[in-house]
Amino acid sequence: MSTYLKGFLMFLILLTACTAKNIVPAEQAGSQITAYPLEQYLIQTGDQLDIKFFYNPELNEQVVVRPDGRISLQLAPEIMASGLTPAQLTDTLEKTYAKELANPGITVIVRSFSSQRVYVDGEVNKPGMINLAGPLTVLQSISEAGGLKETATTSQVLIIRKAKDDKPIAIAVNLGDIRSAADGSRDILLAPYDIVYVPKSTIANINQFVDQYIRRNIPIPFGITYGVGY
Repeated sequence: MSTYLKGFLMFLILLTACTAKNIVPAEQAGSQITAYPLEQYLIQTGDQLDIKFFYNPELNEQVVVRPDGRISLQLAPEIMASGLTPAQLTDTLEKTYAKELANPGITVIVRSFSSQRVYVDGEVNKPGMINLAGPLTVLQSISEAGGLKETATTSQVLIIRKAKDDKPIAIAVNLGDIRSAADGSRDILLAPYDIVYVPKSTIANINQFVDQYIRRNIPIPFGITYGVGY
């Protein structure tokens, strides 16, 4: 089983193990919907990274994390990157280059993810998994899934996500509100393993829907048992 499928399955099992008690309107979700990709994402083998030096641009490099989890840079041929956040890798590189440069001034950007995906379901033309090759928003994911069906209700689209406390959170968004911001500032950046669900009709009880949706549609391997609630 691939690393992605294992990770995605573990998250889905987590969702089936409890009911979704945390329902958050998009305007109240704060860092839950904006801070995830770069602050909490752990770098993996195969990820493509941009290493930028503010004061020494001649050292800028674009590298791929090797199968052993390391990256090779000028003056630093063996740096472990896998398992670190971009901020942690930045700190490691600045300490390493401080031996050679008076002011390293480094930043790390994850240019593409190696094995991360999201799942789009409901009233879209091509429901299924979508590769998270870079930053991806709700509207972009729906476009990747073939766009909306005529039967879609856009006022209450759900993003089901594992929150910072490892409990599932359902974020309710209105696609009309997102589209109303011409600069795209109201669109939501998706995190790895997010589920985007476009309903056919307004969901009266989101807590109940999330619980029933996961139980009906997410296959649980034989031999795995789970309980309801905490």
